[in-house]
Amino acid sequence: MTGKNQTVILEFLLMGPPIKSELRDQFYALFLVMYVTTVMGNLLIIVLIRLDSHLHTPMYLFLSNLSFSDFCFSSVTMPKLLQNMQSQVPSIPYAGCLTQMYFFLFFGDLESFLLVAMAYDRYVAICFPLHYTTIMSPKLCLSLLVLSWVLTTVHAMLHTLLMARLCFCADNIIPHFFCDMSALLKLACSDTWVNELVIFIIGGPIVVIPFLLIVMSYARIVSSILKVPSTRGFRKAFSTCGSHLSVVSLFYGAIIGLYLCPSANNSAVKETVMAMMYTVVTPMLNPFIYSLRNRDMKEALGRVFCGKKIPFSV
Repeated sequence: MTGKNQTVILEFLLMGPPIKSELRDQFYALFLVMYVTTVMGNLLIIVLIRLDSHLHTPMYLFLSNLSFSDFCFSSVTMPKLLQNMQSQVPSIPYAGCLTQMYFFLFFGDLESFLLVAMAYDRYVAICFPLHYTTIMSPKLCLSLLVLSWVLTTVHAMLHTLLMARLCFCADNIIPHFFCDMSALLKLACSDTWVNELVIFIIGGPIVVIPFLLIVMSYARIVSSILKVPSTRGFRKAFSTCGSHLSVVSLFYGAIIGLYLCPSANNSAVKETVMAMMYTVVTPMLNPFIYSLRNRDMKEALGRVFCGKKIPFSV
């Protein structure tokens, strides 16, 4: 039941990016091209890894899962953004908003955990090359993937259920292009201290711990390289890790700047641009970063498009 002065919210209004009306068509075309590029690029990587037996290794197993996560992560927000940019009333149903929030958290967390798994894979490959196949066994790789999917499911479901228990009364305008958890908490007319406590206890470590693990992995890699200085070894390590470090920098740089730095002076434009960086730009750039900086991916692309028969494994 609601009070006399309360109105049950059945839908939210997503205000979207702060774009001038005369520039809306240009930005719509830009976002559409970016989304199509994201979909095609990530699907191409998944197909190449699936078809080319040379890429059936732990590193590319994690990469194919990362590409799937990027594809879904972008698809959670971009289609609705494009639809709302062409609509006079950019609304989203209450249930749809919670669903979008769930999958946004799910695939965002999944990408974070997959980047950790990839960092560990590079650490083992460079620091323990003779024991790589033994350490990175199929059982360990599968365990890392299952753990990533389970943790992200639990974390996203917890925040979604806690959000569903809140009441939303009068204000239903979200100054964002998707149902961001922090924006929804500001609109709630019931007590949000439990949600904020869970975010502080669990949400922070979900971002900080994976980031620290990645930093530790690459610190060990750099330390190992410096102990045995070799131009060839340095080039090999850089070519192996450079693409992954680029992705990590793009993804965590935007998230840390948006959520972990003081936001009192953050304008709506700044928050939207930084959110675009890790929800739209990073998933779009990942395929280019991995394919352009990776010789194996280039060779696989050539083999597939040259019509060479490649064994297909289940």
